Amino acid sequence: MAPFFVSAVQEGWRVFTPLERRNMAFYILGIMIYKFGLEAFNGSIVALATNRYDYDAMRTKTTAKTFQRVGLLVGLNQACQCVGSILIAPLIRRFPSRVVLSSAVIMFALFSALLLIIDASTGGTFVPAAFRNNHPDHDFYYYGRYNTDGMIPVYCIAGIAYGMVELMRRVIPRDIVGGNVKKLRHLDALVHIFYEVSGTSGAFCTALVLIPYFGNNYSFLITPVCFALAAVFWFLLADETFKGQNVEMPERQPPYIKAVTVGVWLFMESIWTGARIIFTSRKFIWLVPGYSIALYAHRYLENAVAPAIARRYLGNSAWSQIIVGGSNLGELLGALFVIFFTNLVTTPVPWLRIDAVMLLTTWYLPFWRPSVSQVKFAWVAAASFIPISFGWAAGDVSLAAYIQATLARVESKTKNVSALGALMAFLYSTYIILYAITPPILGSYIDHVYSKTGGSDHGGNIYDAIRNVACVQFTIISGLVFMSTFVPQGAFALNPKMLYSEDLEEEIPGLERVSSRDDLGK
Repeated sequence: MAPFFVSAVQEGWRVFTPLERRNMAFYILGIMIYKFGLEAFNGSIVALATNRYDYDAMRTKTTAKTFQRVGLLVGLNQACQCVGSILIAPLIRRFPSRVVLSSAVIMFALFSALLLIIDASTGGTFVPAAFRNNHPDHDFYYYGRYNTDGMIPVYCIAGIAYGMVELMRRVIPRDIVGGNVKKLRHLDALVHIFYEVSGTSGAFCTALVLIPYFGNNYSFLITPVCFALAAVFWFLLADETFKGQNVEMPERQPPYIKAVTVGVWLFMESIWTGARIIFTSRKFIWLVPGYSIALYAHRYLENAVAPAIARRYLGNSAWSQIIVGGSNLGELLGALFVIFFTNLVTTPVPWLRIDAVMLLTTWYLPFWRPSVSQVKFAWVAAASFIPISFGWAAGDVSLAAYIQATLARVESKTKNVSALGALMAFLYSTYIILYAITPPILGSYIDHVYSKTGGSDHGGNIYDAIRNVACVQFTIISGLVFMSTFVPQGAFALNPKMLYSEDLEEEIPGLERVSSRDDLGK
């Protein structure tokens, strides 16, 4: 596979001009450094919150609400990413995208440093050397003495900056190579591969090096540094291809507040339009379970199931990043398989069916009895997450291509509220709503089962909770995703050949009304 991969990369590299190659090199370097720092940040925050809530319960002799709060923490962070994308959208029309991206990641660097400053100012220290060798189960006396719930607003603020950067990451590839579909596919593939390589190494490094030697409270010291370096690389992108959309006409730009207000309105308009597109067309109605619910399952697996397994099964929350590292490796392999078999498997349907089947892998978890404080079992869990994330990543990558290709003709006819943007806004908002509501409720249930079976003082466990929140829930999602793949026309074949954009405009009522609202963008 390695020679084939190298050959595919070399073949793809030759289609770009020298300027495009230069920009690609800087962009990919920046994205790898950014992703490494991001894994350190997100992994450390979840592990830190898990430990702190357990520690608070031990000190106050109260029932732990650990996974309820962790679910709320992550869910609100996801919701704030939407806010960040709305706030930054008007800036893309005013300034070169490289400047906007660099500024956004610098802002993210500053916000990511907030918890470091708060911890240091309240008496926090690096993890003592003695603590590394003799790991007490609930004693984290070296943490800063601040209210653990204070992490929630800080992580939300970081989520706004996170959303800004994530939106810009999806704009930059088009600015590098223009609208050339072939070049975009090659660039997206390369970026996805290197992004997941960096994510996998970042997750493993966080779990095995950074957290053991610095502690959860300081293990993301490298994050502001990585983000600053990424900003430098992205700032070096060539000016010729990174002009703002309306930089030449500053007198026609509305005030920023008005632009943000219009952006909020357009976002709501996009969600409404996306709902109409999805629920009035057989080509798209199946994307709600195929994309939104499948994405929710993947995020819940990494952000809720992995921390619960690491903390309650293995006794070390830091090892959740080992499990997430296995998940990232599965994503990398899934993306590679889609690239290698792009001519053989031309639709996302087979990949989504694999995704649905792989979700059933979690059924071993309620019956698994690993020994506490033995890292080898974290690697076992990581290995079991590889096929699950393989199926999801393959489905996600191929679905993105399917959506873009299917909406190609309609997209060219829309201006301010694009069909593609509207559909993606609805799908992503559906995922955000699911994730904002469900994890705190399921996390509360995990805490209840743990307390009911004895808690930290009497050897409590969460086996029954994992059976319900992971296995039963993922089985239901598996059924929904699998059944949804038979909805598109011609999808009953094992490897169907579906139509993409023919007669699509007739299938979406009201689209002309949206495309004619030129005044909304002014």
